[in-house]
Amino acid sequence: MTDFRLLFSTRITRMFAYGFLSVSLALYLTSIGLSEQMVGVLFTLTLAGDAAISLWLTTRADRFGRRKTLIIGSGLMLMAGIVFALTREPFLLAVAGIIGVVSPSGKEIGPFLSIEQAALTQLIPSQRRTQVFAWYNLAGSFATATGALCGGLLVQALRDGGMDTVGAYRALVIGYALIGIALAFVFWRMSDKVEAPVAVAAPAGLLGLGQSRNIVLGLSALFALDAFAGGFVIDSFLAYWLTAKFGIAPGALGAVFFATNLLAGISALVAAPMARRFGLINTMVFTHIPSNVLLILVPLMPSLPLAVGMLLFRFAISQMDVPTRQSYTMAVVRPEERSAAGGVTGIARSVGAAISPSLAGPMLASASLLSLPFFIAGGLKIVYDLALYRSFNKNKPPEEHKEA
Repeated sequence: MTDFRLLFSTRITRMFAYGFLSVSLALYLTSIGLSEQMVGVLFTLTLAGDAAISLWLTTRADRFGRRKTLIIGSGLMLMAGIVFALTREPFLLAVAGIIGVVSPSGKEIGPFLSIEQAALTQLIPSQRRTQVFAWYNLAGSFATATGALCGGLLVQALRDGGMDTVGAYRALVIGYALIGIALAFVFWRMSDKVEAPVAVAAPAGLLGLGQSRNIVLGLSALFALDAFAGGFVIDSFLAYWLTAKFGIAPGALGAVFFATNLLAGISALVAAPMARRFGLINTMVFTHIPSNVLLILVPLMPSLPLAVGMLLFRFAISQMDVPTRQSYTMAVVRPEERSAAGGVTGIARSVGAAISPSLAGPMLASASLLSLPFFIAGGLKIVYDLALYRSFNKNKPPEEHKEA
């Protein structure tokens, strides 16, 4: 059980770091002189670089060693944080974002998720898979929420104490880098039980995929669309929108994202019993569509309390598709292809998410287009939901066939 607890602790530590930085990242970059368009391009390059680096690492992790790969990912977090704290030069920031690991969205990036879930899957009985993934996501959401709250409060406290705005935001970046060191230490403590079983031969097909290739590629295409839509309303952009439209204070901003991530975590936990009753695909689709309708309604709210309230309602149901999506992917592919499937679908999401920030950046710079990203994101996500249901509703995981 030690490895099980360590995997949860690394998830919590990492997601705290992502939440700690993401709420203020766009504001930090604009405060050091980058334009909104440059921030959007930088975020796109960051997410694109993450996709490439993560694909390279995750497809080799089982041969090179899962712990070693996770430690490398922690080092890339440290490197990115150091460079972001030390320079205002866009080129150097872009290089650090491409090579390093930094999350402008507050969501999971890097090679960590697919490797950790592959390790968890072999540490637990298959009957507990969805439930464990739900708790895994709940822990991450709570950590992101706490990180967002702490980040916002720290910026507010430093500014109230006399520090200039740039210095206050830079303190968060330095803290992010230090967390990378802590992560590497925890990964180093894990045992050989988290490593890939040597008795299982990796498929000889492209990207480690064999018989599951068509399923994985189909899911990857849809997941990329969902992530592309979500890239228009990443946490950094939501924070910028709330600041630009309503002038919300940093401390209040942190509290808002604490609440949204808290609700997101609870919604992920509720997904497990819903999936047992209604099925994984049904739970994914029919909780996701209402959340996206609520997302479209956010910019139509005339006041800050109403806009925040709509966001809270949205996040209360928005993450039920996350543990179910992860569990479904692990269930419908062959056991020896799970690591590759998690890596490929994760990279597809990273690629999708990498494109949209550069499109959303110019919209945020225009008062007349400030709210357009909400409508694009909500509409495309509904298209994803309908396409997912049509394509995979009949391809049920093994446990649902047994119950039928």
